[in-house]
Amino acid sequence: MYTLSILFYISMAAWFLTEILYKNMLKSGKEDKKDKDRSTLNILWLAIPFSIMSSVIISYNTRLPIIKDNWILYLGEFFILAGIIFRYIIIRSLGKYFTVDVTIRQDHKIKKEGFYKYVRHPSYTFSLLTSLGLGLYLNNWLSLLFAFVPPFLAFAYRIKIEEQVLVEQFGEEYIAYRKSTKKLIPFIY
Repeated sequence: MYTLSILFYISMAAWFLTEILYKNMLKSGKEDKKDKDRSTLNILWLAIPFSIMSSVIISYNTRLPIIKDNWILYLGEFFILAGIIFRYIIIRSLGKYFTVDVTIRQDHKIKKEGFYKYVRHPSYTFSLLTSLGLGLYLNNWLSLLFAFVPPFLAFAYRIKIEEQVLVEQFGEEYIAYRKSTKKLIPFIY
């Protein structure tokens, strides 16, 4: 259990540091079509830290276990690590088209291969998987609720704004792509 706790703290630090790096390094440029974000980045930066802090505080102050077995800690940690790693892979696969704010680059194209063949927003999917992992690791129903729901609502708002911008930019091409894929969960949602 001690090793798992150390891994948890390391993964939480990695999650925090990677998100700070993304925020500072992957902003839109001066030549990009920006001003479409509608504060979604700010909302995410309020929702996610709030969800992390509140879920951890709740786990220390309430006892509402999801299950009484320790395997949930391992599952939670696996989801945290998978979310961090696959989000990084997605961001790398988008290359210059990934920005932390809702932006259209000059030669922007819709990515439809890899994870994007199944879901339109895999970066958000894996960020939410990390949040779900945190809630499971804390093994507390209220913590799970606070770890997952605020980021989910923030991402839902961002997806709405982002998809409006993509339809505006790409028209029928994006509408057809949207009909053939799911938002966040392959084959389901």
